[in-house]
Amino acid sequence: MLKWIQGGISAVTGIAEPEYGSDYIHSVADRVKGKQPYKETSREDLYWLNPDYTNVETATFYFTNIKTGVLGFAQIIHSNIIGLHTQAQFTFRVYNAKEGKEALNLWTSTKLENFRIDGPNFYADNLSVELDQDSKTYHFKSDVNEKSKVDLTFTKLTPGCKVGDDPSTYYGDNIEEPWGRMRHVFWPRNKVTGKIDIKVPVKQQASEEHKDIKGEQTSQDTRQKDRESAEEKGTSEENEEEEEEEELEDLHIKFTDESPALSMFVMAFQGMKPHHAAKAWNFLYFHSEDHTAVLMEFITPKSYANTKVSVGIITSKNEVLSVSVNNDFRHLNSSVDSVGWNVPKNLSVKFNGFKSTAPDEKIAAITNSPTKQEKYDNDTQLHATVEGKLDQLVERIDVMNEIPNFVKSIVSGVAGTKPYIYQYADEFTLQFQDASKEKGLAWVEVTFISEGETVTDESYNEA
Repeated sequence: MLKWIQGGISAVTGIAEPEYGSDYIHSVADRVKGKQPYKETSREDLYWLNPDYTNVETATFYFTNIKTGVLGFAQIIHSNIIGLHTQAQFTFRVYNAKEGKEALNLWTSTKLENFRIDGPNFYADNLSVELDQDSKTYHFKSDVNEKSKVDLTFTKLTPGCKVGDDPSTYYGDNIEEPWGRMRHVFWPRNKVTGKIDIKVPVKQQASEEHKDIKGEQTSQDTRQKDRESAEEKGTSEENEEEEEEEELEDLHIKFTDESPALSMFVMAFQGMKPHHAAKAWNFLYFHSEDHTAVLMEFITPKSYANTKVSVGIITSKNEVLSVSVNNDFRHLNSSVDSVGWNVPKNLSVKFNGFKSTAPDEKIAAITNSPTKQEKYDNDTQLHATVEGKLDQLVERIDVMNEIPNFVKSIVSGVAGTKPYIYQYADEFTLQFQDASKEKGLAWVEVTFISEGETVTDESYNEA
């Protein structure tokens, strides 16, 4: 009972948690050990949970045009702080991986007004995200920010997927009454059609020839300076931006039925404070002409025994080939950067899964065999490796400079919390067991949250 009380208090106050140990985390991977992890999503799996306690819930629609290099995401963030303050945000990123660091790199983040949830759908003033009745297509339309208007349709090419019947990891001594929860469901490979209308500064255009895909990022340092200046003047950041009256030029990106983009969609729920749930995150999605690979994992703080929870997905053009929970996301050639995190220069991600058609009994036999690693069972197992260099740092995000002041006031005093997100867009390769490599585009996010215990390369390679 004492630990439950401590957990409940820490979820509200942000104080450091005691060391509970592995008995106080109930991983989704543990519940599917020796079983087929892959389950297809239902319509109900895509409903917003929207509980009345501290949580952050997101719906993120990624898009990738392999030919042009244009990729990015449109995202809804819905958060509830201590059950007292609920808010919603539209965030948008677009980048051109083929053109390099000087090419298109636009980021916007816009507060939503009069938002509401209706099952799997989300609405706000000048924004709607709707799932059709057949649960095959999402329509995402937003006019809330003049710099990033989207009207995109995402249509499933493969089934949606999750790990097990309940794709959640629970924290606490009682899984029926947990004090924290993490949950993810996916549409791993989709077709994207529609249009994106953006505005970028005129001076940042490289040439008229590339007018439809050129642009340049507004740096985080500039955003922070603008914010500080606005606070000194007693004005909002939004008003400060309006007063600048920067000269902008319209750019247009279109995805058609004849030339669509590819997409990965993920719905995520984090029902506890970020620095209590995880000390680090790794995320990658990769699209080639023939396959998609997705890897999302987090590592808990020492409070929960540095437990790694990893979900990997491999698809063909129209089928989910494997959902794996035994993956190896390796940070390579790491070095400490100017803010103090040991940041990788290369990645190697190994998916060690079972084919989505493999029955439980075969999976159990391999999982429980003392010689299971000595021979590869081609009928049951599926191994793949995605790897590449992290050459293009899209942005290093100082999370504490981006979150609202209300949230910042709660977590800013927590010792050892220094959250940074490193976003990359690069050409990677995918290789199946003994097959040739195929090229594609990858979006990577490496997130460091807590330095309460040093995060090293080995932290990401725990069994």
